[in-house]
Amino acid sequence: QVQLVESGGGLVQAGGSLRLSCAASGRTFSTYRMGWFRQAPGKEREFVASIVPSINWSGGRTYYGDSVKGRFTISRDNAKNTVYLQMSSLKPEDTAVYYCAAAPRGTNKFDDWGQGTQVTVSS
Repeated sequence: QVQLVESGGGLVQAGGSLRLSCAASGRTFSTYRMGWFRQAPGKEREFVASIVPSINWSGGRTYYGDSVKGRFTISRDNAKNTVYLQMSSLKPEDTAVYYCAAAPRGTNKFDDWGQGTQVTVSS
């Protein structure tokens, strides 16, 4: 099990940027697939991005939801037990609560979740 704490959310104007961070507890962070999801009011939770574990120090292959491709970048720092989501060219439709999640190696089963951080993009 992994405990996750997100930070970095806030209010930003359309076209701006934000970087979210997710700090994880535990010594096995590097073995987890890490993901970012978001949920806007009245909408279902949406996949944003994920990064697989890797034997390399800097992290592994990345995947993105269609709505954020080319604008968001997920990365991880295994030495800091942290995963990041760099968001650029933000749009009002990116407004949501963003959640960090962890899935055990070899699975896509995100069992551990953070409490979420609010991102609001004004037009």
